Amino acid sequence: MASFDNPWAMVFLPDGRMLVTEKPGKLWLVTQVGVKTQVTGVPAVFFGGQLGLQDVALAPDFATSGQIYLSYAEPATGGQRLAVARATLSIAGAPALTNLAVVWRAQPTTTGGQLGARMAFSPDGFLYVATGERQQGTPAQDLSGTLGKIVRLNLDGTTPAGNPFATTAGARAEIWTLGHRNPYGLVFASDGRLFESEMGPAGGDEFNLIAAGRNYGWPNVSEGDNYDGSRIPRHSTNTAYTAPLVSWTPVIAPGGMIQYRGTRFSGWTGDFILAGLAQQGIVRVRVSGSTAAEAARIGLGNRIREVEEGPDGAIWALEDGDGGRLLRLDPA
Repeated sequence: MASFDNPWAMVFLPDGRMLVTEKPGKLWLVTQVGVKTQVTGVPAVFFGGQLGLQDVALAPDFATSGQIYLSYAEPATGGQRLAVARATLSIAGAPALTNLAVVWRAQPTTTGGQLGARMAFSPDGFLYVATGERQQGTPAQDLSGTLGKIVRLNLDGTTPAGNPFATTAGARAEIWTLGHRNPYGLVFASDGRLFESEMGPAGGDEFNLIAAGRNYGWPNVSEGDNYDGSRIPRHSTNTAYTAPLVSWTPVIAPGGMIQYRGTRFSGWTGDFILAGLAQQGIVRVRVSGSTAAEAARIGLGNRIREVEEGPDGAIWALEDGDGGRLLRLDPA
C-alpha cells in the first residue's frame, strides 16, 4: 500500500480513487491499490511543526463543478494564517488544479501552534471551518478574531445571513461558535447535527455537539489541566460554557473523524470513528440523543492521523509522520 510524507487528510472521489494531502505541500491522486499521481497547481504552503497543507474536501456539487476545497498554512507578513482555497480538479489527463482562489482567511496572522483547519459542508449548503487557537489560549474567547472558532461561510467564502454574532459589536460576523482549542474533527451527522472533536491540554480531549452561538470554554474551562500541572476549572463550574459530550484523560489526541454510514462493520452504522494519534489506533463513539460515550478502541500500532469511509464500507486510515502508510481496515 502507498506511503506518504506527513499525510494529513484524504477524501474519496466518486470514481473510488482518493485525494491525499501531505503537510509539506503535495496533493496526490491515489488508487485503492496504492498507485500515486501528484496533482499540480497546489498553492504554496508554509510547512513547519503542525502547519502545512491540511484538509481537502469535495464541493457539494463536485459531480458537476469538479471543485474542491483545500485548507493550509499560508505564508503572510508576521507569520502564517489558515487559508481556505477553492479550485477546479481535472483528472481527465494529468491531474491538476486550475482556477484556484483563496475564499477565506483566518485572522489574525501569527506563528506556530495548530491551525485546526477541518472543513465540513452542511446539508443546507454552507461551509464550516474549524480553527485552532495556535497554542495561545486567549484568542479562543476573542470575537474580534477567528482563532479558536468554528466559522460558517457561503461556498464563495462570504458570510451568510443569520450567523449568531453578526450584530455583536466588534465581532467577526462569520463566527458560529467559540472557545475551541485544537479542533481536528468536524462532521455533519446523518441527522443534520454538527459534531466536533478537539485536542485538550494535559488531558481533556473533547467530543462536542456544536450549536450556533455556543461557547465551549477554552481556555477558561477544560476537562484537562495545563502542562505545568496547574489546574484549569472544569466546565461544570460555569454554566456559560458548553461541556463536551465525551472527554478523555489520558488523551487519545484525536485526528480526523467520520460518522460511519456503511454496513460492512456490523453494529457500527451511525457511530463516529476518530483517528487516535496518542491512542495509536481508532476510537469509536456512539451518540444517543443528546449523550454520547466511547464504544470501543482498536489499536493499530501507530499514530493515526486520518480516517475515511470507502465506497464499499471499508474504513481507510492514514498513519501520521514521515512514511505514514495508507491502510485499509476490514472486519476481522
